[in-house]
Amino acid sequence: MRFFRLHGAGNDFLLFDGRAEPSLEAALPPLVATLCHRRLGLGADGVLLLLPHGDREARLSYWNADGSAAEFCANGTRCAARVAAERWGWPQLVLHTGFASVPAEVRGAEVALTLPAPAAVGPWLELATGGTVVRALWAELGVPHLVVPVSWPDFWTHRLEPLAPALRAHGGLPPGGANVNFVRVIDGELAVRSWERGVEGETLSCGSGNLAAGLVAPAEGWLAAPIAVRTASGRVLLVEPLGEPPDCPSRLIGPAEWVAEGEVNPELYAGVARS
Repeated sequence: MRFFRLHGAGNDFLLFDGRAEPSLEAALPPLVATLCHRRLGLGADGVLLLLPHGDREARLSYWNADGSAAEFCANGTRCAARVAAERWGWPQLVLHTGFASVPAEVRGAEVALTLPAPAAVGPWLELATGGTVVRALWAELGVPHLVVPVSWPDFWTHRLEPLAPALRAHGGLPPGGANVNFVRVIDGELAVRSWERGVEGETLSCGSGNLAAGLVAPAEGWLAAPIAVRTASGRVLLVEPLGEPPDCPSRLIGPAEWVAEGEVNPELYAGVARS
């Protein structure tokens, strides 16, 4: 099992090439949680499987760190596009995800995705938790998000618990809850911190959450488009609405950075089989 390790603005993944190893489509899902474990495995926010699906087209499967499947991961899709560009020679391709068929263009470490309009946006909600009421906007881009504007002066160091997990699984949301994206305008950029389902903790970036926030910002008059989104990793993504935000197609542009590659030792997945 050969893997590639990449991160998209600090959101890190293990990616497997299904063209080289077709059997992984069946073998990989039970191994995901072990592979992603930060102490007992390789460690990652999620796992991606890239499979050819025609000329310059690929099918992309994604699993969260806890092993649950997800329809879409924007940062992971950018990382998969970079692998296809460098290993398959496809700098331009279409990636078929559970959310949509996503055109991608790779230029070095920078990847641009063209995405359809969100499946749903709004309304603004008032969610009572911990003796306070939090105002949040619901948006669905393959996976559900809450965009939560805050005024914390210590935005980058502010403790997200217990508020973030309470909102992530709030009883006022549909079953399954949502990713939670806290936002604030700082120095002409949209600062975003993300608490993700399936990881059940903060990640350094949530691509679809950054996209949701980047579409809400110009619609609410917080900033003029295009929106520079600064993530907790310090990396900046660019959200370009392709129409009237927030309910419009868009482009998400940002880095997909290569970290390492190697082979999973059979001892690791033999342990999963024994458990």
